Formats: sequence, structure tokens, C-alpha cells
Amino acid sequence: MGKLIEQFLKFGVVGVVATVIDFGIMIALTEWVGWDPVLSAGISFVVSLIFNYLASMRFVFTHRDDLSRSREMAIFVVLSLVGLAINEGLMWLGVNALALNYVLVKVAATCVVMLWNFASRKRWLDAS
Repeated sequence: MGKLIEQFLKFGVVGVVATVIDFGIMIALTEWVGWDPVLSAGISFVVSLIFNYLASMRFVFTHRDDLSRSREMAIFVVLSLVGLAINEGLMWLGVNALALNYVLVKVAATCVVMLWNFASRKRWLDAS
């Protein structure tokens, strides 16, 4: 149980850094470069996803010998896209259907997606 908690904490640190990268690049491209926020968000998502993959597979999860690196990355991207869909669905539900404050909804959605990301990556990507 202690190893799982340690792994989850490492996962959290990687997630926080990836979030800072995501928001930082998005804001920089939008505010400083003058790009459309949607384009900026797409680019920042991809950059943070690459960082998250590299850091997660180096510091959090153990590489499975039965997966090639390209297949591992593909699985990681698919699981991340499912997480993005969960986030967007919860945001829509909370903001539009329930008329809740978007910041509070985003905090709750982030917690749910974090659990999804950890559990799904542990299940499909971790060798331990």
C-alpha cells in the first residue's frame, strides 16, 4: 500500500508540472504572441501531454516489456483523450445543466480526471 501511495504522489507532482506547462504555454501564446486561444490551448495540450508521458513513464510507472514505446505512447494518448472527454462532460454538466460556478466545477472535474488518469495508466501502462 505504501508503494501505491508513493506512486500516486509522484503522479500528482508530474500532473501539477504538466498543468503549469499547459497553462503557461497557452497564456504565453495567447497573450504575448497574439494567437487564438483555441489554437494556443491545442498546442499547449500537446506539449504538456508529451511532458506528462515522458515524466510519467520515467518517474511514476514502470515500462511494460510487452509494449513498444510507440504503442505505449498511443495508449497514453487515448487514455488522456478519454480524460479530456470526462473533463469536458463534467464541465458542461456543472456549468450548463446545473448552473454551478465554473471554477468549482473545474476543481471537481480535475479531481475525477486525475483519478481516471492514474487508475487507467496503472492498469494499461504500468508493469508493477
